[in-house]
Formats: sequence, C-alpha cells, structure tokens
Amino acid sequence: MPRIYLSPSTQEYNLYHGGGNEEYYMNLIADALVPWLLANSIRYTRNTPDMTAASSIQQSKESTYDFYLSLHSNAAPEGKEGTLRGAEVYYSPRSRNGRRAAEIIAANLREIYPYPEWVRTVPTLRLGEVTKTIPPAALIEFAYHDNEEDADWIRENIQPIAVNVAQSMAEYFFLPFSQAVSPQVGTVATAWGNLNLRQRPFSDARIIGRLPKGSPVTVYGKWEGWYTVKAGGQLGYVSAAYVELAEPLVNL
Repeated sequence: MPRIYLSPSTQEYNLYHGGGNEEYYMNLIADALVPWLLANSIRYTRNTPDMTAASSIQQSKESTYDFYLSLHSNAAPEGKEGTLRGAEVYYSPRSRNGRRAAEIIAANLREIYPYPEWVRTVPTLRLGEVTKTIPPAALIEFAYHDNEEDADWIRENIQPIAVNVAQSMAEYFFLPFSQAVSPQVGTVATAWGNLNLRQRPFSDARIIGRLPKGSPVTVYGKWEGWYTVKAGGQLGYVSAAYVELAEPLVNL
C-alpha cells in the first residue's frame, strides 16, 4: 500500500495575520488529513513540531516512502507584506512524478481556493523538501498567512483543505477516493473460510492478506461496497458485505 512522509511546517516563528502561526495551522491541517489518508489506504509517517525541515528530510531517508508531502503557508517578501494572495505548489523539475503530483494538487486546490487563477505550480531547485528527498515530493504553500483574507481562508477551511489534499494523494496513487468514517471495530462475518484483504477496492485486485472468520478489523473508510480496514497491522480493502459492525458507520 502507498506510504508517504507527511511534513507539516515546523516554523512557529511565521506569524499569521490575526494570530497564530504557520506551524500551528499546518499541523491542524495534518491532523485533519490523517483520517482521510487511512480511509484511502495511504500509510504515513509524520514529523513532529520540534523537528526542522532538515531533520524531517533526514528522517524520511531512514525508511522507504512513495511520496514526501510538505504542508506550508506563504509570506510576501519585504515591502509587500499583506499584499499578495494565492496558492503555490512546488516541485523539483528533475522529478516527473513530483511534477505530476504538483499538477494534481494544484488542480484540486483550484476547486476550493477563492481565486483559482491564483493557484499555480512552481518548479524549484532551492527547496530541500522537494530537491533533497529520495521519493517524489511536493511542497504546498496553501495561501499567504500575512494577508488577512488568505489567513482567514486557511483558518475557516481546515477540514476542506485536508479533504482536498487527500483527494489529490488518492488520485496520485490511482486510488478511488473513499469516504473517511469514525474508526470502528468490526468482525469478519464470512459464512465459512477467509475474507480476502485486497490492495485496491476491486474484486480482481491483488490479495495482500486473508482474514479468518471472526477476526477483528478496524474500519477507516468506505467506497462502493468496500471498506478500508486495518487488520493484523495491514491496511487494505475488504468487501463490506462480509464485515459485521456493532453500529452504523459515521462519516467524518
């Protein structure tokens, strides 16, 4: 299953118009993003606020990831404080998949940012979080935090932004987008034999595990008759018809 390194900003010194800072709001977006990643079978490792961009990059090199996703907000250069707006998605021009991801992310952000014409992709060789990572990478600058309207847009749209980014990651990994639900433990309820845990929510998708009747699963998402579940440390998809729940699922 896909695995990403999730790197929300650790720059608490970048202050927002009206209060708060970049680290705080980017971690709120990351918090909201996590359930949607799990719902779409995307595993993740996340940095911590006491880290830096450099230590996040280094940590990402200590394991294998399919993508490096960096969450940031922007600020205008000296002399233009508070006058700029827009979203930018940075990628390395040396990475074909980094560019593909940036284009997907930007296209989806245009659906929710107030001025879609101000959302753009930007190739760069100066940002370590897209040039020094091993997997393909993208760095999102969601809006200008020193601009009143942009700062308010981020504050008021934490959940929609997170869902939008999750849609982009699912699209990047060629996954149908699953609805996140409040995690609930269910039980495999086959008539006999095992329930196939699959890599994708399709009956012909690769089988990555077999779950015995009566075994517990944790449900994180749903899509057209399939549940995204975690079982025995594995994240994947099972037919919803063969999972018994104590209560109905609640959408996030």
